[in-house]
Amino acid sequence: QWQLLESGGGLVQAGGSLRISCSTSGRTFSSYAVGWFRQAPGKEREFVAGLSRSGGRTFYADFVKGRFTISRDNAKNTVYLQMNSLTPEDTAVYYCAADVSFFLSDPVYYSPTEYEYWGQGTQVTVSS
Repeated sequence: QWQLLESGGGLVQAGGSLRISCSTSGRTFSSYAVGWFRQAPGKEREFVAGLSRSGGRTFYADFVKGRFTISRDNAKNTVYLQMNSLTPEDTAVYYCAADVSFFLSDPVYYSPTEYEYWGQGTQVTVSS
């Protein structure tokens, strides 16, 4: 069993910033591709940002480009999502996920079905 744990969510005013974290003690994030997803009430889980296994490639959903940044701190074995210029439309439960697959192409995964391990989620609420 590999457990992921999100933290850092909360209530933020529109235009503000927030950094959420994903940590684990079971394995090393540097060996896996990771991603952030979010799900709002009544909506499907959607891709937000992804980081390749090597950490050298990133991919973002159009609605967060220029505002959100995914990163990994290998020393702390933690994955982050820095969120700036937040809007009420960003309100959702945010989930981190890890993909155990290995490919020499060092891909970034953007579909929920491509990830095997998930955290329980952290709530991010943006007020207007």
